[in-house]
Amino acid sequence: MYVIVGLGNPGDKYQKTRHNVGFDVIDLLAEKYQIAVTDRKHKALIGKGRVAGQAAVLMKPQTFMNLSGESVADLLNYYKLDPEEDLIVISDDVTLDPGTTRIRRKGSAGGHNGLKNIIAHTHTDGFKRIKIGVGRLPAGEDMVAHVLGRFSPEDRRLVELSYERAIAAIECMVQDDIEQAMNLYNGKVEI
Repeated sequence: MYVIVGLGNPGDKYQKTRHNVGFDVIDLLAEKYQIAVTDRKHKALIGKGRVAGQAAVLMKPQTFMNLSGESVADLLNYYKLDPEEDLIVISDDVTLDPGTTRIRRKGSAGGHNGLKNIIAHTHTDGFKRIKIGVGRLPAGEDMVAHVLGRFSPEDRRLVELSYERAIAAIECMVQDDIEQAMNLYNGKVEI
């Protein structure tokens, strides 16, 4: 079974912000595979079903971004799953341009507090992840204001195209082909 986690912040005021791209991908994946992500368990909204033929739990932690690891570790422990084998995390990345996806088998938090907290609670940085580019921090702008801000219409279009790539990458990854996912879906969308 795979645990597919989209990172974000709960509440209407955070919808469609840069920090909530993980939630957006989970919503689209849930719609595609008709999985209701409505059960409140493990400090999260979760839904169980099948993604690309594989058993999966879709998860949107409700702890706020910086405490996402509490929720993720609780669910992994409940199902006795190995984060290095069974976990896929989708997050925003302020070092990547909108429309860019970066798939990795493992890695550091790269300054992302949600990933940092997951690493702390799972005791590994060896989990699969998909980073969605949300645009670089403009000079002199506050990081919190940037990640909690919304996209321009042009950037929103690019980001939504990257969601499609993220879903295709997840489908490869749950079929144990992360190499193919990296080869096909790393990079920027072409329009």
